[in-house]
Amino acid sequence: MTQAERVRGLRVLVGNTPLLAIDFQVDDGPTRRLFAKAEHLNLTGSIKDRMALHVLRRGYESGALIPGAVIIEATSGNTGISFAAVGRALGHPVVIYMPDWMSAERKALIRSFGAEIRLVSKEEGGFLGSIRLAEELAARTPGAFLPRQFANELNTEAHVLTTGPELLAQLRAMGLVPGAFVAGVGTGGTIMGVGRALRHAHPGVRLHAVEPANSPTLSTGHKVGKHRIQGISDEFIPPIVYLDELDRVVAVDDGDAILMAQRLAAQLGLGVGISSGANFLAAMAVQDELGAGAVVATVFADSNKKYLSTDLMHEEPVKPGHRAPHVTLTGVRAFNRVCEICVDPNDPTSAPAGLFTATRHGVGATARG
Repeated sequence: MTQAERVRGLRVLVGNTPLLAIDFQVDDGPTRRLFAKAEHLNLTGSIKDRMALHVLRRGYESGALIPGAVIIEATSGNTGISFAAVGRALGHPVVIYMPDWMSAERKALIRSFGAEIRLVSKEEGGFLGSIRLAEELAARTPGAFLPRQFANELNTEAHVLTTGPELLAQLRAMGLVPGAFVAGVGTGGTIMGVGRALRHAHPGVRLHAVEPANSPTLSTGHKVGKHRIQGISDEFIPPIVYLDELDRVVAVDDGDAILMAQRLAAQLGLGVGISSGANFLAAMAVQDELGAGAVVATVFADSNKKYLSTDLMHEEPVKPGHRAPHVTLTGVRAFNRVCEICVDPNDPTSAPAGLFTATRHGVGATARG
């Protein structure tokens, strides 16, 4: 099997996620609706699979990545998991540098995918130290491939080409136009890439980055405080984040985000991570400003399986100002994946089964793949 065939084989497992329409009420208010891309359904359970597969594919195309070369990356967890899984599937050894305070599940998953993990303490520089050590190892390793997720515009491009167009198509199928898109910022690839795709189609779309109120890196420009929303606000503003292209940053308390993620699981059966709770609350705040009928979308970036040892699985105290306890989730509907994205034009065999007919109890039903 060639590398191109391997990449095409993985393509079906990454991206083209359903769009969730979530109905809710705040206190005794009217029923409202927010939309979220179900990114927790990706290959390794996070949105980072999109970026990992795209960056590696572009690496092959440019010649920067050769078959069998070692992949080296610094991560707060999900990107490392994605590069470990996708990299190993494509036949590469993978080395991941990660701060040692990330969840036990993140560490275990990276190891389970056959990657080598090197943990970096606060004394060794934490997240910035992880980036430095990854750069140093790549510099002394012939042929090494360093994705540099925080500075690589291909990260943004992955969402310009996939997540954004998918969201537009899914909303368009319902006769809807997006009014705003909201997303937590780790690398910033999601908010920048989806935002550019949406604004290309609808220039007036509002774009709001989300950060922890406990550690407002985007607002201050540097690391301040600490927080429990793993995967966002990683000590610095990434080079691929252009704040002048965005609207105001929305801050969410980490305890409120935990409470909201717990409610999404307990009331709707949506097993999502802490940042998904933050994204939902931030989307709700933006909809407060635009009006209850505004079409506001976000992403559920990862699954709750990576947080089994964290506060997400414990009782979280309610504090004054928390909004999650006032939210009642009344229903969820999943809207289909985008059919035109199912087919790789370079691989006719990737077409779905297509038209099929099922007959049950004498009633014919027709559906399209």
